[in-house]
Parts: sequence; structure tokens; C-alpha cells
Amino acid sequence: MSDHANEETGRFGRRDGPPIVPKTANEALRPETGVPPPRRSRHARNRFVVFLNFVVTSAVLLVIAAGFAVYFGKMRFDEPGPVQVSTNFVVKKNATLPEIAEGLENRGLISDSRVFSLGVRAYGNDTSLKSGEYALKAGASMRDIMELLKSGRSVLYSLTIPEGLTVAQAFARIAENEILTGPMPGEQPPEGSLITDTLRFQRGTSRMEIVEKLKLDQQRMVEAIWARRAPDLPINTIEEFVTLASIVEKETGRADERGRVAAVFINRLRKGMRLQSDPTIVYGLFGGNGKPPDRPIYKSDIEKPTPYNTYTIDGLPPTPIANPGRAALEAVANPSKTDELYFVANGTGGHVFAKTLDEHNENVRLWRKIEAERQAAETAAKTQENSAGTSQSDQ
Repeated sequence: MSDHANEETGRFGRRDGPPIVPKTANEALRPETGVPPPRRSRHARNRFVVFLNFVVTSAVLLVIAAGFAVYFGKMRFDEPGPVQVSTNFVVKKNATLPEIAEGLENRGLISDSRVFSLGVRAYGNDTSLKSGEYALKAGASMRDIMELLKSGRSVLYSLTIPEGLTVAQAFARIAENEILTGPMPGEQPPEGSLITDTLRFQRGTSRMEIVEKLKLDQQRMVEAIWARRAPDLPINTIEEFVTLASIVEKETGRADERGRVAAVFINRLRKGMRLQSDPTIVYGLFGGNGKPPDRPIYKSDIEKPTPYNTYTIDGLPPTPIANPGRAALEAVANPSKTDELYFVANGTGGHVFAKTLDEHNENVRLWRKIEAERQAAETAAKTQENSAGTSQSDQ
């Protein structure tokens, strides 16, 4: 071989690295063997480690799922509810949270009782929901309902005991009230022992609770007014004080007259005169049920002796004749300063007062004249009405 050939071989025949080994066509198409993975350590192959990895993964997934559940649950708890119009809902006394939630769902006031129960517990209010009747606004959310039931701002109802009602008449009003529950007390309290007031109460309040409150409030008020009475009253006991106040209550309903009416009776007691109060005649005849509206007072009634008829007895009746209000009690405790001993109706809802019997007799004569004219006018009006009705029927 020539030197030139050697140079060519030296130029092109040499290769860096291992020499190239020619392959057959099948060998070229066969995939090459990959690099084997590293061998796992004994620690990685430990079953405890595998279980721990599973627990951690499961816990993460549970946390994520719980987060989604809380998020969507809160959305449902806060979203407007299905209530279309304002609706009342009653929470019974000692009702549990599941019972309240089920009742709300059954009424269609919430969409899901479970979400409501969980939401209330999540806010720590599961024992804070109060009994009562609640007005739920249209579109109220579960959160709104929770806050309302927690606040205790329930619907309140009214019961009014007007001044001058007897205990029997007040009991009839309490018994007829359909919002109150339970029976009436077995016995009526003493006459004059119930306060005349307007009470506000929740649905489910018992009748006995109402009666006890009326008694307690009256006792507190009477004792407070009695404690600041005028020092020279001819009244010895707090019972006599309430009795005279009940007579004043029945004699007039005008605020500007109570002090003068009380003064007349106080002055008569000081002088040893009989009180001669018409309401005491009525109570002596009919008791706490009151006089029938179509029953007039006859002259024979005035002369008929009863323990309450102050035309026939000296001093005060044995008990009050009605439940006096605050104004009548205040009037007796601190009556007007006057020497008046008589009064009579003036025909306009008030009274005319007099210091002497002669003045009083003149006032009585004028009152009878007014009464006669009124009755004549009423009779004429009825006659005219009947005549007009007869003429129309003839046509």
C-alpha cells in the first residue's frame, strides 16, 4: 500500500470512541434495552410507610371535601329562603333543635332541616333558640330565622282589663282569650285585687300566669300609693283605701273630677255621713257580675238593705266593688282640698258639686229636668221612626 493510501486511511479510517459494529436489519428494528429503575430502599417498601401515605392522602382529600361542604352549606344557610309571604311560626316550650328544624321544613319555611341544624350548631346557638311565636319575613334565610329565634322577639298579644271591671268580669275576659292556654284558677281572688292595665304576652302564656301578674302588679301599685298618702285621711287600713278607691272609680271616669269626688267621700266620712253612692247599690244587688244593661235602678233598690248599700249602712262597704285604677287610687290617697259634700250628674257625663244640701237639691232638680227632656226627645224620635216605617210599608 502506498504512503498516500496510508494517509487516507489515517484521515478517514480513524474514529473517536468504540468502533461501529454493523447490525442486521432485524437487529436494527429491535428496541434497545432501557436503563433499569433504581432499586427501592427497604424503608420505602415498609408497609407502615405505605399505610401512612394512604392516611395522609385520605386526610387531605377529606379536608378538601369538608371545605367544599362547609362552603356550600354556608351558602345555603345564608341564601334567601322559600318563604313567599310573612308567616308566623311557633316554637313550643322545651322544643329541641331537631324538632324546631323539622317543623320549619314541614311548613316549607326552610329547604333543609339538616343544613339548618348544622348551621345553628356551627354558630353555637343550638341551646339559644327561645320559645314563642315568631313572624318570619318573606325570603328569610336560615341565618335570619336563627337570629330571630335566638333574639326572642316573638309576636306579642294584648289583653286589656279596663278600670272599674270587677274580678268576675276580668276573669271572663281572661277565660275568653283564645291565645292564652290552660285553665283558670279554681278560686277568684278578692275583689279589687287585679290591676287594670293592658298586658302584652306571648302565645302559649297560661291564664294562671296572667292572673298572678295582675295580682302582683296591683299589690305593688297599691302599696306604693298607700305609702305616700295624705297623713290625715279617715281611712285606717289599706283594704279600706282600695274599697273607697273602687267607689270613686265607679262614680266617675273623668280625670278632672276624681280628686273632687274622692274629697266628697272623705269629707262625708269625717262628718259621719253616709256615702250614698249608687254603684254600691248595684254591687249589693248583683255582685261582681254587674247589673243587666236593661235593668234600671228602682227607688225600692235604694231602700233595700244590703251589706254594700251605702244608703243604708254607715261607713264603707265590707270589700271593694270593683278593681280601681291608678288614677282613682291616687285621688283617694291625695284628694282635692274642698268642703264639698254632694255631687250629682249634670247630664253631659260630668257632675255638679255642692257644699250644702240646698245647693245639692237645686242641682238634683236641674238634673231631673235634663233627664226628663232627654227621655222626651228619645220617645219622640222613636215615635217618628216608627211612623216613617209604617208609611213606607203602606206604600
